[in-house]
Amino acid sequence: MTNRKNDHIKYALKYQSPYNAFDEMELIHRSLPSYDLTEIDLSTHFAKQDFDFPFYINAMTGGSEKGKAVNKKLAKVAAATGIVMVTGSYSAALKNPNDDSYRLREVAPDLQLATNIGLDKSIVLGQQTVNEMKPLFLQVHVNLMQELLMPEGERHFKTWKKNLADYAQQMSVPVILKEVGFGMDVTSIKLAHALGINTFDISGRGGTSFAYIENQRGGNCSYLNDWGQTTVQCLLNAQEMMDQVEILASGGVRHPLDMIKCLVLGARSVGLSHTILELVEKYPTGCVIDIINGWKDELKLIMCALDCKTIKDLRQVDYLLYGKLYEANH
Repeated sequence: MTNRKNDHIKYALKYQSPYNAFDEMELIHRSLPSYDLTEIDLSTHFAKQDFDFPFYINAMTGGSEKGKAVNKKLAKVAAATGIVMVTGSYSAALKNPNDDSYRLREVAPDLQLATNIGLDKSIVLGQQTVNEMKPLFLQVHVNLMQELLMPEGERHFKTWKKNLADYAQQMSVPVILKEVGFGMDVTSIKLAHALGINTFDISGRGGTSFAYIENQRGGNCSYLNDWGQTTVQCLLNAQEMMDQVEILASGGVRHPLDMIKCLVLGARSVGLSHTILELVEKYPTGCVIDIINGWKDELKLIMCALDCKTIKDLRQVDYLLYGKLYEANH
């Protein structure tokens, strides 16, 4: 387990996506704004809660000493900047009660903390996770292609839908269904919504590729490294569901402009993994805090240039699509 968790960090840092669909979406600038910069409001709402900022640190790691060190840095950054942090899958701590890589309120008492577990885990284990972590919400991740490519991966999937229904109906905190970089399709969103799930992190291709990671760990299906749909394409595909469910976006988000593009396409908030991981590996914690606080100002700046006062207003922004993204949607 420890080696696998460390491998995930190592190869996640090494991988650079050959294509990012955010570069094929252009927002239409507005020359005559209606608002002062100080009037711009970054607050958003999902999973039955209000949040001051429309981005968060998405699930990454835990379950090893390296994972613990990364988590501590992330926790300090999240607490200092007032954004939510989601830990990596809690499965390692379920197997090892002595695992303290997820106990982050000890280093950051004011942390807005959420956690993550795989859909292969029963509601009993999910509730144990919630009892031990006391998270704002629980991400339940689906990582089918990763499991299929992982030598030690899961091979039984028929319980997943029943587990999801149990989570939707019985969990004591809000539940978010999350992909892991392959992109969630509309059929799956509709199916999960019918089971009672209301919030989805579509986590598209363009950032961390768990297909690449598992192939680096010994798999021989490198032709599947680019499996799945991009984050932008998933958001475009999910337009018909935007008013029925809450969509969160992650996967390949690099900076505030990418975040705004997600929000324009209807996302309630935006998750970042690889970008934040690179920052905490490269810079001192104080520097990362400054960068993320700077993002808040940059988000307001871009919203002002689009004549938008609120996150909801961004839904009305016009945009252009180019290249493969244009071809797929025309």
